[in-house]
Amino acid sequence: MEHRTPPLVLTQHVTTAKRRARVRAPEFVGRGWLNTGGKAITLADLRGRITLLDFWTFCCINCLHVLDELRPLEAEFPDVLVTIGVHSPKFVHEADPDALSAAVERYEVHHPVLDDPNLTTWQNYAVKAWPTLVLIDPEGYVVHVAAGEGHVEALRRIIAALIDEHTAKGTLRRGDGPYVPPRQQETELRFPAKVVVTPQETLLVTDSAHHSVVELAADGETVLRRIGTGERGRRDGGPKETTFSEPAGITLLPREIAAEVGYDAVVADTVNHLLRGIDLITGNVTTIAGTGEQWRMGDVDGPADKIDLTSPWDVAWWAPANGVVVAMAGNHTLSLFDPLAGTITRFAGTTVEGLKDGTALEAFFAQTSGLAADGDKLWLVDSETSALRWIDSDRQVHTAVGEGLFDFGHRDGAADQALLQHPLGLAVLPDGSIAIADTYNSAIRRYEPETGEVSTLATDVAEPSGAAIVDGELVVVASAAHRLERPVPPGVSAKIVAGDAHQVRRPPSELGVGEVELAVVFTPPPGQKLDDRYGPSTRLEITSSPSGLIAAGAGESTDLARKLTIAEGFAEGVLHVVAQAASCDDGAEHPVCRLTRQDWGVPIRVTSGGPARLALVMGGVDEPAK
Repeated sequence: MEHRTPPLVLTQHVTTAKRRARVRAPEFVGRGWLNTGGKAITLADLRGRITLLDFWTFCCINCLHVLDELRPLEAEFPDVLVTIGVHSPKFVHEADPDALSAAVERYEVHHPVLDDPNLTTWQNYAVKAWPTLVLIDPEGYVVHVAAGEGHVEALRRIIAALIDEHTAKGTLRRGDGPYVPPRQQETELRFPAKVVVTPQETLLVTDSAHHSVVELAADGETVLRRIGTGERGRRDGGPKETTFSEPAGITLLPREIAAEVGYDAVVADTVNHLLRGIDLITGNVTTIAGTGEQWRMGDVDGPADKIDLTSPWDVAWWAPANGVVVAMAGNHTLSLFDPLAGTITRFAGTTVEGLKDGTALEAFFAQTSGLAADGDKLWLVDSETSALRWIDSDRQVHTAVGEGLFDFGHRDGAADQALLQHPLGLAVLPDGSIAIADTYNSAIRRYEPETGEVSTLATDVAEPSGAAIVDGELVVVASAAHRLERPVPPGVSAKIVAGDAHQVRRPPSELGVGEVELAVVFTPPPGQKLDDRYGPSTRLEITSSPSGLIAAGAGESTDLARKLTIAEGFAEGVLHVVAQAASCDDGAEHPVCRLTRQDWGVPIRVTSGGPARLALVMGGVDEPAK
């Protein structure tokens, strides 16, 4: 039987709210505030302003994308729009107030942030995914909710309509917002990301928060030169002219390849969604891959200057592939850049976030953030599954450490029992073992391929994010300490840490046993309609963990609402939901079209007599059929 989406879910958005009951925004509850000068903010303080809540967590690449998407929106409506970040953590480390304060500085968050370590405000607003945006009108009512990224144009249209409506009503108040810039410490490096050793035995470091690349002497402290002005931008040119935007990964090309293409190093210019080439003799920087636009759909193979990239986080030359492997953290894939041919192609992954081995193009990855080549193996760390993995020369993907999206910790021993917490980097040690920058554990871990054992080499390293070998010694990027460190003295033995196991424990949604409805809410932005010119405009895919949780109704369909049968005998589980909707300008001769897409992993608790409906808001306000 075909189940149709309730009509109200897909109707045009109306800002007057005359056709539905209005929902009052809940008050803010949390541990404290950042970027307010120590002042707590209440909804009463924001009365008369349009308020945008951004529910985020700093591990999440989609959340970081939204931070960048919101910058021009905040600049466009500075006197009427107040953005409030609500930080609701996923990992244990993210609940540390000092780590949150550092992240707010690292990512240049220029609006107030509520510290919500217990996910109290998250629950009060019925949030189901990172990131989620909630728009509150000047009278304190929720008027729009959007999960995921790519919603800026919809928000712009709704905000413009709210300005007109509340100007006419006399309920709009203009003025400065509550943001107070924090005091910043000045250091030579600021949140450095990755390091590589040059043939001259100098160190190239991506100085992420200073938007530049720094060359250091072998001591790791003496600055030889800086490539980049220090301003956020995407300009090519000489070392004192060029600009980057939060560069991360860096790798060197083989000498013969570098001589032919005219640059020696490849830099993952993460927030610009570009690859940049650096001539190490002149310091000149050129753009070698990417358009500067973030990939959302479309081609993934072709001329490197014509293909959109998405948050390239690390890069590594890998001889078996005869090219530079690029960790596309933004869509959970790997790409291959061929500098001689000037092309880029999909190398591994499907864009589904997860942990699944097998052939490279069928495997699942989760925000790959570190790469290290070792002969016929390419090692990598997937930060969101806290996993260490490798790809062999036959392009088969294997997992050494890691259990999935919801399990993490600091536990040594046999690899199949060991746990990491959001690792961002790694290096191959002289003995062939792997050093792991176990970022959110503030530790350096070691994996021995011959024995399958995991141990701890060092602790109390402030958010390590990259590493390199200098004269046989491990040099680590201690990102949150703003420096390079040598935390493992020669001859120091590894130690075994029993440690703790953790799981992501978002508040579960209750569902009853038997038939239930899952509805994805999507309302096209003002002035747009669903685009069905070339077939169905919506798509919904539902699976579960464990797989037997859904007795009937799993799989794909073209409706955004579906009946599921929840099997008996399960106390809890996770519903994996992927939804998308295509919408276009209504009545335009050359309409602008957009694809909205969101993935959810919704933990549920199965209870007898529990609710028979679960709504996930992709864009709009939930209006269940009466």
